[in-house]
Amino acid sequence: MDKEFKIRAPFFEFGPKAYLYGQEMLRLAQKLDEAAERYDVDIIVTPQYTDIPLLAQNTRRIRVFAQHMDYLPVGRGLGSVLPEAVKAAGAVGVMLNHAEKKLTMDEIEKTIRRADEVGLATIVCADTPEELVEIARMSPNLLVAEPTERIGTGQPSDENYVRETIRLVRQINPDIMVLQGAGISNGADVYNTIALGAQATGSTSGIIKAPDRFAMVDEMISALRRAWDDTHRAQQSAGK
Repeated sequence: MDKEFKIRAPFFEFGPKAYLYGQEMLRLAQKLDEAAERYDVDIIVTPQYTDIPLLAQNTRRIRVFAQHMDYLPVGRGLGSVLPEAVKAAGAVGVMLNHAEKKLTMDEIEKTIRRADEVGLATIVCADTPEELVEIARMSPNLLVAEPTERIGTGQPSDENYVRETIRLVRQINPDIMVLQGAGISNGADVYNTIALGAQATGSTSGIIKAPDRFAMVDEMISALRRAWDDTHRAQQSAGK
């Protein structure tokens, strides 16, 4: 695990997949950067590999992660994504095992170890509670609890899934924060997910498909901040 990597709850992840690139990606990243400053939250952005330097050099607060990488060493491997190259491009971390880029458990563990070697943080996606538990034992920096069947549906995870996945990971390692993803379409979804006890959430289609992407960024990030503050004020009032 990258010991230097620090991120605070609540945090947010925006994954543009292959929808955005170049200057259009940069403009949205800069809007996310402004929102991170305004609401004092950390935001992870996972652009196309070729856009990592562009975002890293032209933003201040967002955390630029690669969408994937391989665990190969420097040398042969045409078409592979080299960990050292991801780091040199300006990324501070890497996402692994997204539903659109699944890995075996052996591949996940080897790639986490390579990320540790080169000083990249890891955020690893899991579908089921069982998969989440297995990956948590590999000590990534962060986990994404994201039921595959809900991705892009506009239907966030239910309360039982959110609470159970958080509980299971805390039993293994309370230092690993869990992002609750899939189905986040607007600020209300963000607020409700954090209010259930999540430390983070994120969105792709909710922002990409919004009539005004910039307005949706502000709606979601302001909801993230408000939900976190409201929830913790309520806990303090209750003496928790």
